[in-house]
Parts: sequence; structure tokens; C-alpha cells
Amino acid sequence: MALVPCQVLRVAILLSYCSILCNYKAIEMPSHQTYGGSWKFLTFIDLVIQAVFFGICVLTDLSSLLTRGSGNQEQERQLRKLISLRDWMLAVLAFPVGVFVVTVFWTIYAYDREMIYPKLLDNFIPGWLNHGMHTTVLPFILIEMRTSHHQYPSRSSGLAAICTFSVGYILWYGRRERKA
Repeated sequence: MALVPCQVLRVAILLSYCSILCNYKAIEMPSHQTYGGSWKFLTFIDLVIQAVFFGICVLTDLSSLLTRGSGNQEQERQLRKLISLRDWMLAVLAFPVGVFVVTVFWTIYAYDREMIYPKLLDNFIPGWLNHGMHTTVLPFILIEMRTSHHQYPSRSSGLAAICTFSVGYILWYGRRERKA
């Protein structure tokens, strides 16, 4: 039962996201004290999505290592459900939200840094943490897609789920703006 390099890589990626989240939450910024706190930022939501996704990946790997060759039908059924959840989460949340956050952040940053990441934030957020939140997401998710086989949901159910997430975020964020 040797560990495969992609399984070790998933653990490392999960630990990296946990480290980024802990360091980000430890920062005392005025915006964290307002409505929604960190949750108002799509970047933070994306970090949580990525951490949960890679947590499910690690859990799937551990489950498959522990159930390999056991012949227990119930364990096999539970493992298939976990794999299905992992694949759904990749296709519907982890990949689209991750690519959106990275692409939009760096595009706007290149166009007008002050609009998305004012220089004032350099006093709170170190450069390595900024890259951990806005850069590493894309290579990590691409590595996951390249190293593992995934069964994707149907296009219509995937689009319905990501649209539901997007509309929910916009409605919640819009509610915050009206309260402010």
C-alpha cells in the first residue's frame, strides 16, 4: 500500500491551503470587522472551496487505500459516492471559481492595481500570501486535473450548479452593499 506521488501532492496542497487560510484569518484588517467579514471576498470563498476540495481528495485517497481489496460492498459504495462528490466539486466549484478568481484578479491588477488590491493592503498582506491566494490556485487545480481521472457531471447540471452559486453570491453581496 505505497502512496502514489499524486496522493502525497494532494496532502501538500491541502496543507498549503490550510496554512494560507490560517495566516489570512490571523491578519487584523478593518474590512474583516465589517458585514460578512472575510466571506465577502470571493478570494476567501475560493480558498475555502479549494481547501474543502483537496480535503475531499485526501479523504478519497485514504478511503481507497483503506478499502482496497476488502471486498466490502458498502465501503465500495461509499467510496464511489465520495469520488462522485470530488468530481462534482472539481467541475462545478473548484475549477470554475478558481480560474475566475485568478484570471480576474491578475487582469484587473495589471490594468489598475488600486481598483482590486490597493497598495495599502501591502501593509497587511505579505506578498507570499497574496500569491498564495491569487496565483497558486490555478497551477494546483491544473495539476489535480492532469494527475487524476475525473467523471464530470452533465453540462446542464454543472452549469445550473455554478449559476446557482454565482447568483447566490451576487445576491448576498448586493444585500451587503445596500446595508452599507
